[in-house]
Amino acid sequence: MTPTRILIVDDVEQVRRDLRTALSLTGELEIIGEAANGLEAVRLTESLQPDTVLMDLEMPVMDGYESMRQIKTRFPSCRVIALTVHDYESARAKAKRSGVDAFLVKGASVKTIVQTILKKE
Repeated sequence: MTPTRILIVDDVEQVRRDLRTALSLTGELEIIGEAANGLEAVRLTESLQPDTVLMDLEMPVMDGYESMRQIKTRFPSCRVIALTVHDYESARAKAKRSGVDAFLVKGASVKTIVQTILKKE
């Protein structure tokens, strides 16, 4: 079975490192890149062609909402999963309008994150 290729996008390096470590241990996911802002995410999605982008919403340069809008417009088969501390209805609604495929709150278990990534809809 081919692992699901993941791009991690978060402006906090420690968050990216922790996610990379935890998700790599599953054996079902391959972390192919990391970005610190939405603009990098769009560029890396174009060059790396991940299956899924795991994306924070609030970042400098370009936020996650605009980044996911661009990614979903240009690469509609790429899944984008929001992973954020902003667990309020307006953030969920804005993410949905931007094309998010799933919405997770930071602090979710690794098992939940992995299940969400692997869920094919």
